[in-house]
Amino acid sequence: MTTVLIQMKIKNNFSGNSKKDSYASLSLDGVPVIQHIVDFEDNQGAMYLQDHLLIFILEGSAKIIYGNEIFNVNKNEMILLKKATFVYYEKYIGQEDREIFDCMMFTIKEELVKSFLTSTELNISKRYDTRKSSVEPVNECLIAFTGSLQPYFKDADKVAPSQLRRKMMEMLYDTAVCSENMFGQILHLQNPVRENLREVIEQNYASPASLEELAYLSGRSLSSFKRDFQKVFNMAPATWIRKTRLNKAKEMLESTNLSVNEICYSLGFENVSHFSRIYKDYHGSPPTNFRQRAIL
Repeated sequence: MTTVLIQMKIKNNFSGNSKKDSYASLSLDGVPVIQHIVDFEDNQGAMYLQDHLLIFILEGSAKIIYGNEIFNVNKNEMILLKKATFVYYEKYIGQEDREIFDCMMFTIKEELVKSFLTSTELNISKRYDTRKSSVEPVNECLIAFTGSLQPYFKDADKVAPSQLRRKMMEMLYDTAVCSENMFGQILHLQNPVRENLREVIEQNYASPASLEELAYLSGRSLSSFKRDFQKVFNMAPATWIRKTRLNKAKEMLESTNLSVNEICYSLGFENVSHFSRIYKDYHGSPPTNFRQRAIL
């Protein structure tokens, strides 16, 4: 799989087709909040989520590997993915009239949800109690809503921020009306459930998540996270994560054909020079030496 560390931008494996894949986005304060992806070939890859992401599949389908779970999302279905996680995906074009993959993705910020809750006329009650990720159907109202965004992508620079905020509010309203389960998941983004710390860390130690993001995923404040981490692993989070990544890197160098660069980025290191330096300090020689010995 191709690992993509650029927020929300998916790398396509498209080549040799007369039709061109397309990517368009609408941004607030320089950050893409609505994105439209169209592909004409099956492809796969990975992305690190710096924000919560709500995905609508409009044509084709996708298999999404999210933590220990696998979700199959088909045409006219949606899924919510939480921030600070790596997501692996396989995208498939449709097999009917339109042989394309078409999806729209929405960045969900906590402040957007809070603003929506203070302004909506919907009767928000405790019935919205869903926390577990799930695939939900997209109704005609939401399909029509995605269609209403198409003109905005054609001249994105001229879309007023106030109008874009209203469209995001409209999306939340339509989602709440369409699916109580999905809206329940959105509400619980503000108050993550306390998770098993060991499971969270073992699933995410290789991601570029910060300690604050790992604390969020575990459902803890940063101070509680550090305190609980010390109890479970007997060392500070940064020390354990660095040690575990470097041991995993040695294992990958000896047992796979991945390049040093690929191993470096797949384990959450920011650059190869930093990775090589701390690898040498920890294991006694640079990663290239281990790779050469493995080849011999």
